[in-house]
Amino acid sequence: MNESGAAPTDRLLDLFHGVRLTPTQRRIAHCLVQQAGAAAYLSAAEVAELAGVSQPSVTRFAMALGHDGYPALRRRLRELTATGAADPAEAGNALQRAVHAEMGNLDRLAGQLADAGRIAEVGKLLAASRPLPVLGLRAAAPLAAYFAYFAAKVHPDVRVLDDGGSLLADRLEQAAAAGATALLAFVLPRYPRETLDALREARDAGLTVVAITDSPVSPATDHAEVVLPAAVGTDLVFDLHTAPMTLAMVVLQAICDATPAETQSRLEAFESSAARRQLFLG
Repeated sequence: MNESGAAPTDRLLDLFHGVRLTPTQRRIAHCLVQQAGAAAYLSAAEVAELAGVSQPSVTRFAMALGHDGYPALRRRLRELTATGAADPAEAGNALQRAVHAEMGNLDRLAGQLADAGRIAEVGKLLAASRPLPVLGLRAAAPLAAYFAYFAAKVHPDVRVLDDGGSLLADRLEQAAAAGATALLAFVLPRYPRETLDALREARDAGLTVVAITDSPVSPATDHAEVVLPAAVGTDLVFDLHTAPMTLAMVVLQAICDATPAETQSRLEAFESSAARRQLFLG
């Protein structure tokens, strides 16, 4: 998609692409993405307040992006977020627009998957982790459970971590002691503090963290070795997780592709067991 046809959020993300940002600068970038519609009209002080950083940090952020100060960055933001011709996704009623927005999220995800090699490497990394802990708290818990339900059919030991509290750290340590080498984490807005704490604890335990999150500048990027972004829909009362769910199943496909013989054997064993117990009608 060219710049003129891209959504404002995508054009902002392109602005940060390839730039090495500090954790503080990533907070500012994430704030601007979250405020994409209004970002170009915020003062440096307003951005600082929204991001929870100092005003000089906003100035340094602008300079890191190649501008001589925040006013120059704000002019660039106005260029990037200016709207041209009417977007077909803006047509229809509110419910239709929400669905069109999800279609756009899936289109962007499809573009990211052009680098099939990266996903293949993630699949190998997760397939080799025995056990494989899968983290998802609060709104991300259903995604973790959905992924784990199917992953358990092709992986010998999948452990869902969907409860917070002090026991979560215990379960991460237990997984590492049992031989786990990687953690798959679903990190979605509003980014529970416990989730980010768990990512830090996982890394301290020696696990390689793979995070499926909503943005390449989300808080998860500070704590994960591998970040796989998939945007969430924000046009309804509660977020839509269509793209993250799709990405989760793409990652599972990569795990299957990494161990084809084992995958086939386990699937055949499950089908045989299911037929013997008459689990399904069809």
